[in-house]
Amino acid sequence: MAQAKSLTMENMARMTVGAALGAGLLLVGAPLAIGALGFTSTGIAAGSVAAKMMSAAAIANGGGVAAGSSVAVLQSIGAAGCSLGTKIGLRTLGSAAGAKLFKKNIPK
Repeated sequence: MAQAKSLTMENMARMTVGAALGAGLLLVGAPLAIGALGFTSTGIAAGSVAAKMMSAAAIANGGGVAAGSSVAVLQSIGAAGCSLGTKIGLRTLGSAAGAKLFKKNIPK
C-alpha cells in the first residue's frame, strides 16, 4: 500500500523531470568537466590539472603514460568525446539519480 501512495501523478511528474535533468547534466557535464581539467581535443593543456596528472603518471611508469590508465582514458574522452556505451551509462546513471533526488518522500 505504501508503494501506491508514493506513486501519485505529482510524484511521477517530479521523477520524470528529475530523470531528464539528471541525464542531461551528466551527459553534458561530464565532458565539460573533463575539458575543464585540461583534457582537450588538441591534447593536454599546459599548466592544467591534466598536465600534472600526465607528469605524475609518466614519472610513475618510467617516462611514459600507460595505455588504459586514467590519464589515457580521460585524454581519449577529451580528444574524441564519449563512446556510445559511455553515453548510455551516463544517461542511465543520471536518470536514476535525478529521479531519486526529485522523488517526494511521503511519510507512512
